[in-house]
Amino acid sequence: MKVTPEHNERMAKMTFSSVYPHYVTKVEKKGRTTEELLQVIRWLTGYDEVRVQEFIAEKATFKTFFENATLHPNAHLIKGVICGYRIEEIDNPLTQQVRFLDKLVDELAKGRKMERILRKK
Repeated sequence: MKVTPEHNERMAKMTFSSVYPHYVTKVEKKGRTTEELLQVIRWLTGYDEVRVQEFIAEKATFKTFFENATLHPNAHLIKGVICGYRIEEIDNPLTQQVRFLDKLVDELAKGRKMERILRKK
């Protein structure tokens, strides 16, 4: 599936705080913890729990959320299909970063081992 400019714009304007509760629900429903979710977010973005909570309180957009992130050097190893899109083929950096996070949350919810999720090989 091809990512459209409209899709990229929608991703940029979406607030992190509107999606975060869905991440929590998804992982907890599958027996994982919020702490594990925060560990995944920290690995990808460099944000600690306090900073994540600040983004939620500020109702920061994904654009703001990822503009301030320090992406992990191994983030490029996140591959596969999420929401019908092949991550490594997404040409918009922000949309790709949002899909990186979606993919990590999905892997966490599916019970994948943390060292594999965090691309420690």
